[in-house]
Amino acid sequence: MIAIVNYGMGNLRSVQKAFETVGYDAIVTYEKEDIKNSKAIVIPGVGAFYDAMNNLKNLGLDEVIREEVSTGKPFLGICLGMQILFSYGYEVEKSEGLNVITGDIVKIPEGNKIPHMGWNNLNIKFESSILKGADPQSYFYFVHSYYAKPQSKDVVIATTDYGIEIPAIVQKDNIFGIQFHPEKSSSTGLKILKNFGELI
Repeated sequence: MIAIVNYGMGNLRSVQKAFETVGYDAIVTYEKEDIKNSKAIVIPGVGAFYDAMNNLKNLGLDEVIREEVSTGKPFLGICLGMQILFSYGYEVEKSEGLNVITGDIVKIPEGNKIPHMGWNNLNIKFESSILKGADPQSYFYFVHSYYAKPQSKDVVIATTDYGIEIPAIVQKDNIFGIQFHPEKSSSTGLKILKNFGELI
C-alpha cells in the first residue's frame, strides 16, 4: 500500500487515481501510523515551499517522513513535493525543507516566463529504475516558479531546458523527486509511476 501524504496542499486525488490506474493501492492520509505501515510514501504538492513545510510540521509529519525515508522505504516527491526534499527554499522567506537531499530551491531567473507552465521533454543524465521503458522524447507537464539547485549533480537523473537547465528528476538512493506532474503527463507519466510502484 502506498501512502499519499495529505498535508493540505496538492492534487492528492488525481495522484491516487493515477496509481490505481497502473495497479497499485494508494490511500490519501495524514495519519502517522498509515505512513509508518505503508510500503512506499508519496508527497505531491502545489503551492509554496514555506506553507508546505509549515503544514507538515504542524501535523508532526516532517520527522515521521524523515524516519521512514531513513529505513530505505521508497519515497517519491512530485512538484512541490520534490522541492521540499531539499535543504532550504526561498519562496515567501527562507525556510528549512526535509533536507534529505542537499541543495536549495530558488526562483527561476528573470528573463524566463514565470511560472514555467507547459510541456517539455527530458535530457537523461543517468539511467534510473524510475525511467525504465519510458520514452524521454515524450513531453511532460510542468508548472512551477522555483527550481532545484542540488549541491551535487550526481543526484540529477534528468533535466529539462527552460532558458536554464532545470532538474526534472532527482534520485538519492531510495528517494525520488519529479518536478513535473507524471499524473498529468499521459501514458509515459503513468509508466514512471508504475516504475515507482515496482520498487515496493
